[in-house]
Amino acid sequence: MKKVNSILQRRFRIALCIIGIIILGTPCMLHAQASTIPFIIISTYHKVLNIDDSFTLYAFTSNGKRPSFKSSSSSVASVNTYGVVTAKKAGTACITAKISGAEASCKVTVSKTGITLSHTSATLECGQSIQLKATSSTGAECSYSSSKSSIAKVSSTGRITAQKPGQAEIRVKCQGTTAICRIRVKSPTITLNKKSASLYRLRTLRLHATTSSGKNVTYRSNKSSVATVSPSGLVTAVKHGTATITASLDGASASCQITVKKPTMTISPTNVTLKVGETKQLTVKISSNNVPEYSSSNPAVADISERGVISALYPGRATIYAKEDGVKKSCVVIVTQPK
Repeated sequence: MKKVNSILQRRFRIALCIIGIIILGTPCMLHAQASTIPFIIISTYHKVLNIDDSFTLYAFTSNGKRPSFKSSSSSVASVNTYGVVTAKKAGTACITAKISGAEASCKVTVSKTGITLSHTSATLECGQSIQLKATSSTGAECSYSSSKSSIAKVSSTGRITAQKPGQAEIRVKCQGTTAICRIRVKSPTITLNKKSASLYRLRTLRLHATTSSGKNVTYRSNKSSVATVSPSGLVTAVKHGTATITASLDGASASCQITVKKPTMTISPTNVTLKVGETKQLTVKISSNNVPEYSSSNPAVADISERGVISALYPGRATIYAKEDGVKKSCVVIVTQPK
């Protein structure tokens, strides 16, 4: 009978200790009378935590001594000498409180941190940007990085800016968890106000390019000897032939074919006889309306001005030429001595 009473008393004391732990809510070591069989009672046998969370594992020992604490995986959940457990990374670990001859364990499950993104994918053009917002399940801050900063870069606050056409991943990390937002940087569309044009030499044409990104294009001529183009898109015809003017931007392009037309020319008269000292106006008509270039085969006999006036200088024969963009017409001049 005495033995039964002794067992009941020990159980009563244990119950009082547990109630005291719950009520006090602070780490404590409570003492029970020595028992022939050592034992440990802990405040919980299973705990679910988020990363960086902590709690105190309380332990009651039959011998009243402070137990030692140990974690089966300190990288998942660590414990100090006072039983304070701290979650480190997702996984499970057993926290064991131990005295000589007895031990008790608490299974700790550390939940994986969840990340919610405002965008999981996006399509941008060069120069455009979006704000990527990331929220972690634990409230911890997230870090951002780009797999290809040359295509899409991201700031420390999640601002994504498109750099050039291609694909990149924006990686958001928090407490061992990674979430990805896939970015595609597309080439812009370019529209020119003209796809083809015909010009005579020295004539100009203004090209206007409209881009979907609103950025300025770069112009280039594949034959500057035929037609040149300025940075602002002003095309100038140089000589007859064909050239392609290309407007480029971020991997996209649009082109305009320029044809510099060969002019037609008539000259009048085609031959003339003049006395020394006389002059004659040549009449030259050119489809381009450009002023021809004049020359004389024998300027000592007959010369010609920039305005097309022939001057007879010395008896003899000379040929006067009018040239424009590869087209040449002539007038034969006979100079005689006045009587």
